[in-house]
Amino acid sequence: MTDIEFIQKMPKIDLHCHLDGSLPLPTAKRILKDLGEEWDEERLFEEMGVPDDCPSLAAYLACFDLPIRCLQTADALEMCARDMAVKAAEENIVYLEARFAPSTQLLGGLSVREAIEAVDRGLKKAERETGIMTGIIVCAMRHLPEETNLAMFRQAREMLGAGVSACDLAGDEASFPMHGFRNLFEEAIRLGLPFTVHAGECGSRANIREAIDLGALRIGHGTAASGDPALLELAADRGVGFEQCPTSNVQTKIISDFSGSPVREFMQAGVPVSIGTDNRTVSRVDLTEEFSKLSAFAGLTREEAEKIYFDSVSMAFAGDGVKERLFRKGRDFFGPSAPGRESGL
Repeated sequence: MTDIEFIQKMPKIDLHCHLDGSLPLPTAKRILKDLGEEWDEERLFEEMGVPDDCPSLAAYLACFDLPIRCLQTADALEMCARDMAVKAAEENIVYLEARFAPSTQLLGGLSVREAIEAVDRGLKKAERETGIMTGIIVCAMRHLPEETNLAMFRQAREMLGAGVSACDLAGDEASFPMHGFRNLFEEAIRLGLPFTVHAGECGSRANIREAIDLGALRIGHGTAASGDPALLELAADRGVGFEQCPTSNVQTKIISDFSGSPVREFMQAGVPVSIGTDNRTVSRVDLTEEFSKLSAFAGLTREEAEKIYFDSVSMAFAGDGVKERLFRKGRDFFGPSAPGRESGL
């Protein structure tokens, strides 16, 4: 089996995938047509895809303006969730956690609950059609008022285990550092909402440390922890997993290229790692490509890909039944582990 065949055939898990940033182009075209706007896919590709000369995370986030405008009705959210998950299943993603910010989808008159329910319906459709397993992570946004984020968490708590799997904090990390969100995550803990946090995506190790101290079970990106043995030891000791998204990290200039990815450094430090797409459409990437580039440019081995799969199962915000099914799928494909294997993918 060639390298690319192995990557294509292996079961994959995406724990870091934004719904709005992964709005499929044909779906966006249909939604915009319903709004009375005619767009061709080439124009959509240019509008929604990150430019090659993207200078920063803030510029990257500007690519979300059109997708967010598209996703303001229940039908649009349901369609996007279904189509994104079906597309993911086509590349043998067996479990997908779709994250979105319900508070940004209310311009059409939806409530937070209605927005979450629409995404859940779409994901459930994809599950029935393809067999993929899914969960929802609801995102608070750094630029929104604290009360807006708190109200969203409280509403999401009512759906925990019935669509919602966990919560998150996303947005412009450099402009809104972690120390301003202590109240938000103290409330998440009080509510019993497990959470991941976008941190270390703008170079701040302090944001990662504070997120861990506040009780984050996972860190979105965490790339800034590279080169900090004490911080990696803290994450490893507490079992905090890092959701790595190499392509978007290159695009936002967090790392210079794939050879600079800290994935292997984190694994060698004992930190659980998953690989995610971040934004399938905005970053113009899928999970097969993420693994292929890590293999080609960072030397990721089959043994390491196997470990990432099983670490991802353990990191997932999923129930025991789903995790057992995922462990079984992994054992069926990878078979007995082969410690010490040095061959590349």
